[in-house]
This record gives sequence, C-alpha cells and structure tokens, in this order.
Amino acid sequence: MKVITLCGSTKFKKEFEQANRYLTLKGNIVISLAFFEQSEGIEITKEQAELFGKIHFRKIDMSDEIFVIDVGGYIGSSTRKEIEYAIENRKIVKFYSKSELVKHDKTNDLILE
Repeated sequence: MKVITLCGSTKFKKEFEQANRYLTLKGNIVISLAFFEQSEGIEITKEQAELFGKIHFRKIDMSDEIFVIDVGGYIGSSTRKEIEYAIENRKIVKFYSKSELVKHDKTNDLILE
C-alpha cells in the first residue's frame, strides 16, 4: 500500500476525482486537494496561495510518490515546482497522461474512461 499525493492544476477537478477513485481502488492512500479554486471559481489571496503551496509540499513529504494530473500535457509553474521537489526528495513521479486512465482512440484524441 502506497501513499500518493495528487498534483496538478486546480482547473482539472474532474480528473483529480477520477484519479483519486482509480488509485484508491488499487489499494493506495490518496492525498488530494482541499478544494479546486479554478474549477469552482473561488478567489484566494496571495497569502493563502503561499500557504497552500507549503501544505502541498508537506503532503509530498508524507507520500511515497506523486501522481501528476497533466491533462493534455499541461503542467503549470506550481506543479513543475512540486515535481522538482518530489524528485529532489526521491519520490516516484507518475503522470496522468501516461496512465491507464487515458486511452487513445483511432483519431489520437484523448478519451477519459
């Protein structure tokens, strides 16, 4: 049983939820986000954003690996820092875009299960 922290843009709420279910059903302990400010239209202050960043690094510290929600290959600057932090701290890094959650159809469009 692994502890896995989900990382990625808060605009991908649906994909976070999908990954959380999938990884949990595989027998993992999944740590996600408290809320999705971009998806839910919640405005946060600069101070809150900094606090959330610190909290997320601590979540990574507690994890065996991170699972990056990189829909369409998108990785923003905060997520890039989280990936770098995870690598520096010898965590396994896996990507949504390379997982079983994403399949390619005959036209090479991404289809989410």
